[in-house]
Amino acid sequence: MSKVLIIGGGAAGMMAAASAASVGHEVHIYEKNEKLGKKVYITGKGRCNVTNACDMDTLFQNIVTNPKFLYSSLYGFNNRDVMDLLEECGCPLKTERGMRVFPVSDKSSDVIKALTKRLEELGVTVHYRQPVQDLLLEGGRCVGLMLEKNREKVRGDAVIVATGGLSYQATGSTGDGYRFAKKAGHQVTELSPALVPFEVKEPVVKSLQGLALKNIEAVILDGEKELYREFGEMLFTHFGVSGPVLLSASSYVAKALRERTLTLSIDLKPALTREQLDARLLREFEEVSNKQFKNALVHVYPAKLLPVMVERSGISPEKKVNEITREERQRIVEATKNFRLTITGLRDYKEAIITQGGVSVKEVNPSTMESKRVAGLYFAGEVLDLDAVTGGFNLQIAWSTGYAAGAHIEYV
Repeated sequence: MSKVLIIGGGAAGMMAAASAASVGHEVHIYEKNEKLGKKVYITGKGRCNVTNACDMDTLFQNIVTNPKFLYSSLYGFNNRDVMDLLEECGCPLKTERGMRVFPVSDKSSDVIKALTKRLEELGVTVHYRQPVQDLLLEGGRCVGLMLEKNREKVRGDAVIVATGGLSYQATGSTGDGYRFAKKAGHQVTELSPALVPFEVKEPVVKSLQGLALKNIEAVILDGEKELYREFGEMLFTHFGVSGPVLLSASSYVAKALRERTLTLSIDLKPALTREQLDARLLREFEEVSNKQFKNALVHVYPAKLLPVMVERSGISPEKKVNEITREERQRIVEATKNFRLTITGLRDYKEAIITQGGVSVKEVNPSTMESKRVAGLYFAGEVLDLDAVTGGFNLQIAWSTGYAAGAHIEYV
């Protein structure tokens, strides 16, 4: 039996503890909060999207950074394994649109209760309100940790760093793990908020604040180069744009956006070709031929969007519909199929679901999650340079890497 010390009691830390304890190790979690799973509690708007029930190929396609590194851990403990474990622990699950998996109760607290109960059954000791100050490193090996309180030293045979990233800092994710990794000689790649809303240059977004659009297609361009394209839902905010499609986009374009502004092109009617949209406009105009243009498109756009589309068409709002030319109609079509905004930046970590960047996976064994630089030191979850789009994929990374770390600790 080895004494395993885990820093952080989030998704990765809890799974690492269950995994290590189930093979007979003595396991201690050091958690700076008063309870486990504080970030898990707020994920999925408090419902906790625990994983995604898709096939493995699709799962890998939704991982943005270093998917190949995860091959061993995801196959070692996959989405079905997570679902089976939670249901065995008394948390029944359901699968919703996009194969997203949630507790039947829609309460993230039930996920945490189920895992906490499993840890209790396995004899895991949880030390609450115990922030860790440092790692204890001796002769190329991690031999324990130092607590902030009284600088108390706790010795162990293995240490798993599962501290999370920098997102949702109120939950305790303050970047401690990156500091520990650097001290142990690890490279930490450039960090950025991810799955985070965009800020936009055009003031028009303020007038659209709160407007949610379904079934749009978003394309992000760097000059003429396409960086991202996806179909789904979006939301206008007082500072820019958000919603599932654009949160996922942030993970793909963050690096380019740090260097320059990008263009967002929104197709408001992707189900219609330009010709079909033009025909639709003609039909609308025929029914209201004597009305002013500003009142002619009430069945085409949401009320909040209507004055913006009128302005973007460049057609006088007072112009009679029967006076609108074919060329002017084409301007409406263009404004609808290519609604352009200038993306200037990302919101900060307070609004980010995850952190992009982290401990370089080149220096971590992909099968065991053990450091290649320091024996007895393991990493799991968001502290690693791994991230995915929305839909339960990031929690799956946490579960799988946590499981791998706990399962591969040797007996001393």
